[in-house]
Amino acid sequence: MEKQEKIKVLYIDDEPHNLVGLKATFRMDYNILTANSADEGRALLEKHPDIKVILCDQRMPGKTGVQFFEEITHIFPHPVRMLLTGYTDIESVVNAINRGHVYRYITKPWTEADIRSAIEEGYKYYVTSTMLALRNEELQKAYDELDKFAYSITHDMRGPIVSSLGAIEIVQNSNDLNEVKEVAGMMEKSLQSMDALIQNMHEYYTIKRGELTIVDIRFDELINDFKEVFSVTAKMGNIDFEINLQQEGVFRSDELTLKIIVTNLLSNAFKYQRSNAVSKFVKLDVKATPESATVIVRDNGIGIEEAYVNDIFSMFFRATSQNTGSGFGLYNVKDALRKLNGHIQVHSKPGEGTEFRVEIPGK
Repeated sequence: MEKQEKIKVLYIDDEPHNLVGLKATFRMDYNILTANSADEGRALLEKHPDIKVILCDQRMPGKTGVQFFEEITHIFPHPVRMLLTGYTDIESVVNAINRGHVYRYITKPWTEADIRSAIEEGYKYYVTSTMLALRNEELQKAYDELDKFAYSITHDMRGPIVSSLGAIEIVQNSNDLNEVKEVAGMMEKSLQSMDALIQNMHEYYTIKRGELTIVDIRFDELINDFKEVFSVTAKMGNIDFEINLQQEGVFRSDELTLKIIVTNLLSNAFKYQRSNAVSKFVKLDVKATPESATVIVRDNGIGIEEAYVNDIFSMFFRATSQNTGSGFGLYNVKDALRKLNGHIQVHSKPGEGTEFRVEIPGK
């Protein structure tokens, strides 16, 4: 069993024999750091951010224990603060609690049982409060993401609806067949945009909520699925779609999550082509062994500005307005890779194209 790390305790007192006595008593049980002034104590806090408990004498020249705790409260909020003093006046107790946020008040001369109990209880409080602060931070991030999610989804869903309603109004008042066909094409694009958004939302919740189902992966079968899905898109866009596969042995992973990753990368590669390019291409290369799978998606499309490369995996981020996207696709890719313990690299040049390289360990 791994040995538990000793609790790190800082003891501040202007009387040297008190420092030596406490450290000698508890050196085997705790990691005791000592300081003979408030300034020296602060320097140790800066040097040792993993200090869990602070014991400080109240009556010290230059600065009292309460003043020291009040000074460090916002700079070092996590260590549990305890005040030691031989004076038991109620005013000192109240000041210690209200101004210095002191967890416990210990009278001098202290006993070994008092100090040990204080440190153990203080450490438990430290762990609990730290975990609570972490959970609160996670909840705040989740709330912020949900708020952004709700705003973006309602905005993106309303766009196609408003466009379709406007198109319907035009059709109702038009007797020109060519105009009707043109408007119908606009409605089709709006509905396709809505369908893509719904599909990405479904993938988002599949990744977030779904459990992994590890199976043997036949990449030749997966690639046939991708070929069927994107061959029409390639033909309509006059895009050369090339696939290369090398698989040696059995690679095991979650099939649905793999599909989400590759489908989104291919979708982006086809979507962000240069409209005026003569020879457009999308290439999918897969190399798999029992240990890992490498998936590379390359295109010679519009590329990504260097300033945006670190942001493209953020939810709702769009690096270009060339095509209407949901801003979900690459976010879902990153989230899916996180579940598979995989990682992704991006190489791109504006006007030349983009390469996504994905590495996924076998299960």
